[in-house]
Amino acid sequence: MPRANDYDYRKSGWSRGHMCPAGDNKWDAEAMYQSFLFTNICPQDERLNSGDWNQIEMSCRQWAIKYKDVYIVCGPILFHKQHETIGTDKVVVPEAFFKVVLCLNGKPKGIGFICRNEVGHHPKNFYVNTIDQVERITGMDFFPNLDDATETAVASRADINEW
Repeated sequence: MPRANDYDYRKSGWSRGHMCPAGDNKWDAEAMYQSFLFTNICPQDERLNSGDWNQIEMSCRQWAIKYKDVYIVCGPILFHKQHETIGTDKVVVPEAFFKVVLCLNGKPKGIGFICRNEVGHHPKNFYVNTIDQVERITGMDFFPNLDDATETAVASRADINEW
């Protein structure tokens, strides 16, 4: 069975985009090592990876420090039935990426982000979506164990200024 490897990315024009950033795993050598496994990596536009996506990752890191307890879910989005692939192992290139963030400290709040897999050069608020919107697009149910009232409150609105 084919598995992604470094050779698939060489001269492809795509960077190895971490879903859980390596910078979030400095607390443990094994966690840092595992962040570089290909199960945590997707082909990502190099300018997105080092630009707008990186800014969102850094904001999430700051929010984790500020609020002490945040939950983050992240991953690729595949909009089309046919996908670009790279390398001999035909690694699928996602059309976009999502990140949803939940904070239950104080008044619960949530926010979602969707970034097309291309260079953007936009401020963070350009990518903001409600968690409900991200759920609709991805087909996933984030934070299903929240009580209904809290889930409705945090998933139905997203205000970057609250963060």
